[in-house]
Amino acid sequence: MPVSPLSILSPNALDDYIDLRSVPKHRHFGQHPIVDRLRRAVPFDYIIISGIDVENFRFGDGFSIDTDIPPAFLEAYHADQLYTVDPFLLAAKSSGGIVVESEIDVLHEAPERLVYLQRTFNVFNRTLIPVLRGDTAYGAICFSRSTPFSKEELDFLSLMAEPMHSAFTRPLMERFAADQLRLTKGEMACLTEASRGLTSEAIAVATGYQNDTVNSYIKSAIKKIGASNRTQAIAEAIRRRLIA
Repeated sequence: MPVSPLSILSPNALDDYIDLRSVPKHRHFGQHPIVDRLRRAVPFDYIIISGIDVENFRFGDGFSIDTDIPPAFLEAYHADQLYTVDPFLLAAKSSGGIVVESEIDVLHEAPERLVYLQRTFNVFNRTLIPVLRGDTAYGAICFSRSTPFSKEELDFLSLMAEPMHSAFTRPLMERFAADQLRLTKGEMACLTEASRGLTSEAIAVATGYQNDTVNSYIKSAIKKIGASNRTQAIAEAIRRRLIA
């Protein structure tokens, strides 16, 4: 799997792509000011931001990764399918909490090929912090450093994980999430008006739809977003940046 030099944080970076699946899965962003600010607070060698809160693109599916790890490491890792035998990744996919590589190594020996790549590219002490929605780890931030992170450093990185993940995934969510969830123009319009506190009757006036149509659109939007009611659907739509 080739690693793209695309940085989704660059202006107009996504203009040439029609949907999420057309965007390169693995992206190398090089130096970036947001990462540099975090690195000044807690020094680290590399960072991986993975997963977005859309079905089939969540952490563990391998369809959305932004990183400054050397592309050759990531390309070799995927070419050799190390993701199928990497004890650290397997533990991370089944854990709802912080996963520290040194703790996993005590229980499971890493494959020789992985150890070789880590030594070659200086990717040590991987430490993963999940980004959660309820019990679902839809994203993750992974840091690596030649020395282990202290508890205080991990506490700080845990606080920063969600806003860092959000900063990197916002362009994808704002451009493609509604399409990926298959929300129609009518469903989006009704959700947007509902988020302003309007009743179905008022939404009908604002949109020009019949009252029954408004209720139908909102009901179908609730189902697609995976919410249980209108209020929850609105909250989820705002959180996923489907609506402002």
